[in-house]
Amino acid sequence: MPTRIILTHQVPGLGAPGDIVEVKDGYARNFLFPRKLAIRASRGAERDVAALRRAREVREVADLSQAQQIASELAALDVRFSARAGAGGRLFGSVTPADVAEAVRASGGPRLDKRRIELSTPIKTAGAHTVTVHLHAEVSAPLVVQVVAAD
Repeated sequence: MPTRIILTHQVPGLGAPGDIVEVKDGYARNFLFPRKLAIRASRGAERDVAALRRAREVREVADLSQAQQIASELAALDVRFSARAGAGGRLFGSVTPADVAEAVRASGGPRLDKRRIELSTPIKTAGAHTVTVHLHAEVSAPLVVQVVAAD
């Protein structure tokens, strides 16, 4: 039995914040609701969707040309990140999307939303790593992050 929900966060393959979608009961109950990614749709909640959509529009890149411009800025950027590491370059912990967004900003790049940065595999070693930045529905930019071992 499908359940109508309102997404409160970006869910890959499902939608963006403010979208009203129908999903299977178990998916909503066991995955989306416990992680606070969605709320059950009701008349009162549907009125709040407008506020979520306005907030999303502020965060989103305005149009395709602006997304392509940001992608070209990211391609020209040299992003270095320093993290504590042990023997063999293995990091103590891992590099998160928030760390990558902060490193991009520190190296003179544009402000990125950490939710738009996708790490295909966790970054747990020093060296060069490629991450994907989803700027627009049609534009994704690869970004090379150099992780340098700090003492």
